[in-house]
Amino acid sequence: MVEGTINGQRFKTALEPDGKGSHWFRVDGRLLKAAGAHEGDTLTLEIGPTKEWPEPDVPADLMEALVAVPKARHLWTDITPNARWEWVRWIRATKVPETRRRRIEVALSKLNAGDRRPCCFDRNRCSEPYVSNNGVLLEPT
Repeated sequence: MVEGTINGQRFKTALEPDGKGSHWFRVDGRLLKAAGAHEGDTLTLEIGPTKEWPEPDVPADLMEALVAVPKARHLWTDITPNARWEWVRWIRATKVPETRRRRIEVALSKLNAGDRRPCCFDRNRCSEPYVSNNGVLLEPT
């Protein structure tokens, strides 16, 4: 988790692994607009680590599943935001809808069993399938 400024506009975000030993982060349209920036501009970036993790955006399908399984939901509320980020990253790190559904089922089962983090999840791989191939961030075009 990092915090900083882009052209003086404050932000806090999670760095995402790129699958090549480094990290990246998404700059959304709202932050670009607030920074007065456009695609292709050179920006002033100041960035540093922070220990405070904000809550991840929980996908609707995962939230619906958690609501349906009270024991899993209870542990979900008890784990750290960092652990919740790991579950969300693991679940969203696939382009295949069936795999995603299965990961949600596995997450519920593991949370019910008291597991606080997903096992066998490679935290060094890019978990954003729309910008990666086989867990490696695609080069900009």
